[in-house]
Amino acid sequence: MPLYSSLSEKQELIRKGNLSLTVNVRDFLSRIEQIKDVNAFLAVFPEKSVESAIEIEKKIISGKHGKLAGLVVGVKDVLALKNEIMTCGSAILQNFSPVYDATSVRKLIEEDAIIIGKTNCDEFAMGSSNENSAYGNVKNPYDHSKVPGGSSGGSAVAVSAGLCDAALGTDTGGSVRQPASFCGILGLKPTYGAVSRYGLTSFASSFDSVGVFANSIEDIFAIHDVIKGFDELDSTSVVSENSYCHDESRPLRIGIPVEYFDEGLATEIRHSAERIIERLKELGQTIIEVSLPNMRFAIPAYYILTTAEASSNLSRYDGVRFGLRTEKDGLLSSLYADTRSGGFGREVKRRIMLGTYVLSKGYYDAYYQKAQKVRRIIREDFLHVFNEVDLLLTPTTPTTAFNIGEKSENPLEMYLSDIYTTSVNLAGLPALNFPAGKDQNGLPFGLQFIAPYFCEDLLIKAVQLLNSDS
Repeated sequence: MPLYSSLSEKQELIRKGNLSLTVNVRDFLSRIEQIKDVNAFLAVFPEKSVESAIEIEKKIISGKHGKLAGLVVGVKDVLALKNEIMTCGSAILQNFSPVYDATSVRKLIEEDAIIIGKTNCDEFAMGSSNENSAYGNVKNPYDHSKVPGGSSGGSAVAVSAGLCDAALGTDTGGSVRQPASFCGILGLKPTYGAVSRYGLTSFASSFDSVGVFANSIEDIFAIHDVIKGFDELDSTSVVSENSYCHDESRPLRIGIPVEYFDEGLATEIRHSAERIIERLKELGQTIIEVSLPNMRFAIPAYYILTTAEASSNLSRYDGVRFGLRTEKDGLLSSLYADTRSGGFGREVKRRIMLGTYVLSKGYYDAYYQKAQKVRRIIREDFLHVFNEVDLLLTPTTPTTAFNIGEKSENPLEMYLSDIYTTSVNLAGLPALNFPAGKDQNGLPFGLQFIAPYFCEDLLIKAVQLLNSDS
């Protein structure tokens, strides 16, 4: 494992000659090869990353370097990296290479971060366990019989297992925070629109957010500060980022939503949350019990809306324009059907069918339109609560990581893995998972802070407060 705890410490070691960035990158590459059975990476770039390390090390020593100089990053394989394979974890894109960089990836490179490889993920980011990749399961680094969480499990494992300093993932319904919890690391889901989605292969366009994994809260802040901001190439990116988040003259008011602490929560996670609440009180913060009464509708509303958007977004994979083509004689409709049948996995097909159903004539009003109304009500619940508190503290997941294959045959049980995360995406709010303990089997779990729109700095401040010695 690296001998530094943050990017600033790493840069200082390089500057003083106590760390070689080239050796550091080669050590990461060696470790990726040594534990390749965790299947965290779909593609690794040894030559490019070493060449970048040589050049960036010179920049650091000369003092003329970017904000992220020397940071070694994995990128989830739904984000475009020019001229490199991007599969989205799907057989239908097995030989596809984009001709441009995703905005978030480009910003990393411009600030001298080193992209070491593309990380494995559930197919088109559809999953809670990273068992839906066409290229094999990702394994939890704490116990290879357990899932790492999904859909950004490869990115979470890459950071947790010491295969890179940080990683980009995407969070549509908890896909950064849930694997971060299962793998014992930090995971930030930003405000919807705070980070450009240009170059991100869409699962559900009104939900997807580009997020960050790291072991250091300082690195989370540094990376998010670089990748955020308005992008004219993304019509959903937001110009304004300056919200009034907290009056520094008073303690933080932290809300504890009663709905997140029901009988489905593992005892060890509940006890850890209680200890952290007491710690916050000792630090002089104000704890307030609050209610989000419509949270119980989050899972059904989320899966109706996201599958509807997915069915529309995935219609472009037809065997004609790009990606896999199943060549057979006959009608064009047969080409479509054969290509999509052979190229998409079971979970993607399930969601396309469900999404097509809820958008169909006769069911649109009963399902899709009603789910949109529920989404608005859930958002209003959060807005109401944030009139009383500055932050919310909740569990991230109801349990620690479950066994590979345990929930594969029960989609509803799998979907309930995201019960504490999907409401945040429905409302478009920012949230941050932080490590909060381990269960009796040594498996990690996290809790999450949830903040008002564009108050990512407040999330980071809260975790720094918990880590302080005061």
